[in-house]
Amino acid sequence: MNMSKVLGPVMLDIAGPQLSADEGELLRHPSAGGVILFSRNYRSPQQLSDLCAAIRALRKPELLIAVDHEGGRVQRFQEGFSRIPAMRRLGETWDRDRAMACAAARDIGCVLAAELLACGVDFSFTPVLDVDFGASSVIGERAFHADPAAIAQLAGSLIAGLRDAGMASVGKHFPGHGYVRADSHLAVPVDERSFAEIERADLVPYRQPIKEGLTAVMPAHVIYPKVDAQPAGFSSKWLREILRGQLAFDGMIFSDDLSMEGASVAGGALERGAAALAAGCDMVLLCNAPEAAPALLEGLTGAPEQRRAGAMRGAPLARGLEALRRNSGFAVAKAGMERFVASLA
Repeated sequence: MNMSKVLGPVMLDIAGPQLSADEGELLRHPSAGGVILFSRNYRSPQQLSDLCAAIRALRKPELLIAVDHEGGRVQRFQEGFSRIPAMRRLGETWDRDRAMACAAARDIGCVLAAELLACGVDFSFTPVLDVDFGASSVIGERAFHADPAAIAQLAGSLIAGLRDAGMASVGKHFPGHGYVRADSHLAVPVDERSFAEIERADLVPYRQPIKEGLTAVMPAHVIYPKVDAQPAGFSSKWLREILRGQLAFDGMIFSDDLSMEGASVAGGALERGAAALAAGCDMVLLCNAPEAAPALLEGLTGAPEQRRAGAMRGAPLARGLEALRRNSGFAVAKAGMERFVASLA
């Protein structure tokens, strides 16, 4: 395989609102496959468009550009973008009016996706498919609901909205982060439930979206010792046997951030990346650890299946937010989302 002609298996971050020369050189490495953006990378819609254009100009095929832009407290770009409500608000509406909640979820998905795509971002790591057991503060209102069936329906509607706008979807955090109290950013969470218990609850939100074309999945840095001794993101049992095998998922698998404490059981950054790829991840993320990026790029070989990676590319309704506002499909979804937000007041 000619590695200069394919995307590599590593997604990295950058330091600020402009791409530095050193960062550009790093991202031209054959093992680079994408860039994840954060709030520190954002100043305005035009600046974001310029930054994405600079990243895309680095190489062919163009690097994937991603962001965590779920809504609520996890929305990296705010000023100039529509404020997306937390997914919990959809779950609360579901309890009163299921049809209204699903319609609002689809409108929200469309607005979220269309605005990002208009500025050059390919996809957001959304939706959160974790079940709200009332235990996890790091998940909290990011979860749609405590009922797995409600999550499946609401997430399916949100994914349909993403698709309406031309965006892929990423279900997270497989098989589920909602039962454990520990935050995998800061600790190594352990979920002591049996596989049967997890299957009855946490896997339910994945089954229907996978059948309907969920594009990608991100596994949790959580250990489920009654299933495997390794965290899900480093476990071939979870990724190859259960996700690929039992659930018949054939899309992209992204690791969660390798710099998180929940990944520390696998060793240093290179060992973590190698373990994730060996377990079945297609692309690994390394965030907020620029000192480890060069060695990770040099040490990891191979490439994700390009069909899966290609499915993550966005197809924008319009280029730029001004042009997007003139798109009739976007206008309908935006009005629907605004009606929903007004109903919450």
